[in-house]
This record gives sequence, C-alpha cells and structure tokens, in this order.
Amino acid sequence: MTHISIEATDLSVRFKHRLLFHIPQLKLEPQDAIYLTGDNGVGKTTLLKVLAGLQKPTTGKLNTQQHWLNRLFGGCYQNGIIYMHQTPYMFDGTVFDNVCYGLKYIVRDRQQRRNEAINALRMVGLETLADEHVSVLSGGERQRVAMARAWVLKPSVLLMDESSASMDKESISRQVVLAKDLLERGSSLVITSHQHNELTALCRRQWTINDTKLIERADLQLVKQDKDSKNNYAYA
Repeated sequence: MTHISIEATDLSVRFKHRLLFHIPQLKLEPQDAIYLTGDNGVGKTTLLKVLAGLQKPTTGKLNTQQHWLNRLFGGCYQNGIIYMHQTPYMFDGTVFDNVCYGLKYIVRDRQQRRNEAINALRMVGLETLADEHVSVLSGGERQRVAMARAWVLKPSVLLMDESSASMDKESISRQVVLAKDLLERGSSLVITSHQHNELTALCRRQWTINDTKLIERADLQLVKQDKDSKNNYAYA
C-alpha cells in the first residue's frame, strides 16, 4: 500500500452564479479519519468527488494525479483513492464477481484473487451469497459488498459518502472492522453521515461545510450522551 497525502489550495466549486464552497487550504494525511458534516446541498458529495478526481473544481488544484483505474465501481480508484457512493453501482454478475472486479487489474494469480475476495466477503458476513446474483441483495447488503470491494484493493484514501445510510447496526459494525483495518494499514478515511454511529465514532477530525466555508475541528472525543443508550453518540 502506498501512503499518500492530499493537499489543496484555493479550492472552490461554483454552479453558474452560485458558489458552493471555497476552501483556502485543505490537507488529508495518512491515517486521518475525518467526519464531513453539513446541511443537505452544501457540497459534501461534491467535495468528495473533487478529492476523488471525479469532478474538476472551479478553482484550485489537488496534488493527486490521474491513474489508470479511474471511475471504478461508479466511483474512483486513482492514485490509491476510492470513492464509495451512497447507492453503489453493482456490475451485472455475482457478488463474488463484483468483489473481484478491481482485483483482476492488480493481482495476477486467480487463486489469490479468489482467496482475497472470499475473505473480504467473510468479513462482511456475505460469504454464503458469493455465487448469488447481485439483484437479490438488499440495500444494506449492497453497501457491504461495496465495502468489501473497496477493502480488497487496500486504498490509500477511502471516501465514504453516506455509506451507512441503509445499514442496520450489524452491517455498520462489519463496515467498521474493515475501516479500522485500513486505518491501521495507514489509509485515511473521509466519512459523511447524517447520523452518529460506530463508523463516525472512528473519526478524530471533523470538517463542516457552512456558508461556503470549510470549518475544521480536530481531536474529536467520543462521549456517550446517555449511559443507558447503546446507539447514541455525540462529539465534544
């Protein structure tokens, strides 16, 4: 795995006469876990797509370069960056085929590809569905497949756009296991979510887009709002 940083200066996106956001400076370091928040329509998804190289900013420049495996999975794998959409694209085929799709470009040995894909499916609890067509999957199961598909590629940066929105608690917990593994390997994560959960609890930095500006808060500390609550998280 190649560890990379993303740096940007004077980053802005404008739609016609509307300024979505302007960010003078932005930096994402290896092993960063960032919770990206903001109201609907402020540009969270747009910012992730800019970081992934899927959308060009109006002004500014990133320090990443275009690479060969671009726009993969309805997202992006370039220079070690993967963008996971809220409604992940599934190729017409089996669950196993979907997880293996990116591996065929970077792992030559077929048996090794199979072992890695099955291991990823086992970790998200879908190994028994490996030979099923993706059409039988629920929304949460599709997100599990998308996470397994990203994890096997060991990205340097994983951009997760509302990836836990259609998931139950067990599915989120399985997603967290893979996210933690990537962090331990040196990957960085940027996570958007409208709800606090186990996944957002991994974050120790927060970016909030508000009034076209990106406000950063570092060293987030997880606290329980209620001692008797098992699912209620807040940051202080």
